[in-house]
Amino acid sequence: MNKKEKYELLLQQATALMKGESDLIANLANLCALIKETFGFLWVGFYLVKNDELVLGPFQGPIACTRIPYGKGVCGTAWKQQRPIIVSDVEQFPGHIACCSLSNSEIVIPLLKDNLIVGMLDIDSEFLGAFNEEDASFLSSLLTEIPI
Repeated sequence: MNKKEKYELLLQQATALMKGESDLIANLANLCALIKETFGFLWVGFYLVKNDELVLGPFQGPIACTRIPYGKGVCGTAWKQQRPIIVSDVEQFPGHIACCSLSNSEIVIPLLKDNLIVGMLDIDSEFLGAFNEEDASFLSSLLTEIPI
């Protein structure tokens, strides 16, 4: 299967997984597992907005940073800029927070409720340039399916 086909299947599976489930943490946990199992990324997880920082939520992969300040690192910058961010080489991103030395590229997608950011989907890959606009588009669509 190519990437597009994997994402199309993932969207169908995610919709089925979340059907009838209203618990946010349960849905985020299952989505992390589904994304990681589908693509084999190094790290897949959510950070949730709590006051003026992002706090680690459900994830799959190596140990992660627990708290990320607003505007710091890739996640905090995506929150501040209110948009997805794709980083082909994390070493080139000013202020990158290295939670795992194996990570080489990253994508962060805002999780919205009523047009407000309530969290971030963060995915890391050990490969340079692992993410592109196709990933951003499919992952953004996936996040709109989460009952929040």
